[in-house]
Amino acid sequence: MFRWGILSTGRIGRELVVPAILDSENGVVTAVASRDRARAEEMARRFGAPLAFGSYEDLLASPEIDGVYIPLPTSEHVEWTLRAAEAGKHVLCEKPIALRAEAIERLIVARDEHRVLISEAFMVTYAPVWAKARDLIAQGAIGRLHQVQGAFSYFNRDPTNMRNRPELGGGALPDIGVYPTVTTRFATGREPVRVRARLTRDPAFGTDVWSSVTADFGDFELSFYVATQLAARQSMVFHGDDGFITLASPFNAGRWGAEELELTTRDHAESRIFRFQDSRQYRREVEAFADAATGGASTVFTLEQSLANQRFIDAVYRAAEHDGWEPV
Repeated sequence: MFRWGILSTGRIGRELVVPAILDSENGVVTAVASRDRARAEEMARRFGAPLAFGSYEDLLASPEIDGVYIPLPTSEHVEWTLRAAEAGKHVLCEKPIALRAEAIERLIVARDEHRVLISEAFMVTYAPVWAKARDLIAQGAIGRLHQVQGAFSYFNRDPTNMRNRPELGGGALPDIGVYPTVTTRFATGREPVRVRARLTRDPAFGTDVWSSVTADFGDFELSFYVATQLAARQSMVFHGDDGFITLASPFNAGRWGAEELELTTRDHAESRIFRFQDSRQYRREVEAFADAATGGASTVFTLEQSLANQRFIDAVYRAAEHDGWEPV
């Protein structure tokens, strides 16, 4: 069994990833660490972990841990991923793993030097619904792909929330803009050539709260918007000359809505819905990571894929500073 250490008591870990590890067939939660030892002990008791540490350093030094899951604030991801790698621990780090592409290049060097597995936790790339979307596009079910449209929004103006604090890596693009980009790249196997964008920042927080992006992939175009101060919405549509694929809850399936996609033919004469009941994308993520870390054949989201996605996001920020296209 792969022995997990949880680096912080962050909400996404408590509510989604740690329960997925407990549900997995090849991993156990061995330790929890927090800068507040009492919080670490409380979470360890909750999930039956035998060890609790009052510092991240102590957890990384423990010989009882094979790898760590990092749900820290975004601004701390690179530092603690590097420190975990130096300690010989495998690392599954919450997205975004970094805020600039050059930081991911440093992680690749550390991964290779210390011979550990480092992966960004894009759970959507483990979801059966996205594998189905990728297969249908590759099989020509919608003909030639011309247009991809996406949206991801929620409403949050809490000044204490890390998503609204630039010093913690907050902002719409780092938090949710990475989803339309990574799923389009995953489903098509293609990379963007150039982008153009508009962006609005909150005058009080300083974070980007709305972006509208167009990306040229050569023979098709992706257009999407993301926002942290709009009514909640999720959608992804892949439109070809023979039909289109719609994912109504593409990113938080289960919590947001049914994990399903609809394939509609050109003239709407036929519409097929593919449903995936209780696919447990977080469980699939942690099982694949643990298997790969221990020499198994499972595929995980690589740092090279993370680098390509972050270069996309970096280009969006640059494009928003001027009119016209910006190369990726």
